[in-house]
Amino acid sequence: QSWPRASRPSHVAFSTSRTTREQEGQVDPELSAKLESELRVERDTRDSDTLPSALQNYLDSSPFKLEDKPGQEEVALTRKFGDESIRITFSIADLNNMDQDDADQFGEDPALSDEEAADAAATNVQSGGGNTKGSINQGRTKGGNFAVAPEDSIAPSDRAEGSYEDPNSGEGEQEPSFPARLNVLITKAGKGALQLDVTAQDGEVLIENVYYFKKPELADAKTAELDWSRRNLYTGPPFGNLDEDLQVLLERYLNERGIDTALALLVPEYIDWKEQREYISWLSNVKTFVDA
Repeated sequence: QSWPRASRPSHVAFSTSRTTREQEGQVDPELSAKLESELRVERDTRDSDTLPSALQNYLDSSPFKLEDKPGQEEVALTRKFGDESIRITFSIADLNNMDQDDADQFGEDPALSDEEAADAAATNVQSGGGNTKGSINQGRTKGGNFAVAPEDSIAPSDRAEGSYEDPNSGEGEQEPSFPARLNVLITKAGKGALQLDVTAQDGEVLIENVYYFKKPELADAKTAELDWSRRNLYTGPPFGNLDEDLQVLLERYLNERGIDTALALLVPEYIDWKEQREYISWLSNVKTFVDA
């Protein structure tokens, strides 16, 4: 007697058990080796653990106190000036967010002659029409500011305490620094706050805008409600539209509070040092994760 042939299922059966284990992480060793190579290069380039002596000397003698948390982009400088509280913030994001045009402009370009470089620099800092004179040997720069000519610079022996001497100063060609944005907040208890948008570059303090807030918390709106409250406020005209004498006095106002050439030289250098340090930390963290 013949038995009927068993019917086959209409669907394909899959096994949930794997007889072989595919190799995983084939790129991991190569990636780890590359990260290690990058770490060696960066560590050999400079000592990211030690603050350069010129920066350390400035901070040691300056009235400003540094607030810098590892792993954070923003850095703050704080001080008291009479009944005022001053807080200056800047970020290494300025260096990371530079577009290629900015990188080409402030980076090394052998094809650019000295005359072309000077013309380009003048074009980038001038505003409005031609140069105007606000005082002896001072030319108009971006935002209506005045750039101090070399012959007006303060001699090293006459520098005030807490001054910063550019480690790259001296004879020979100097690569221009990138423009570092500063947020300057000056508050008085019960009197409101002044907030200034400032650019620090090549030892110049360039004021972009000056705002006044009756409520200091509106100057640094950390909530959606505060941000909405400040949107319709009249906070002041563009700095370049102000009377030239008023512009000069506002610049002197900042200078008296230590927001001066020394600080303008410090900030780009500090951003460069911190960015290098954070980059090395990032490389190390990524390598640790890949190797785990």
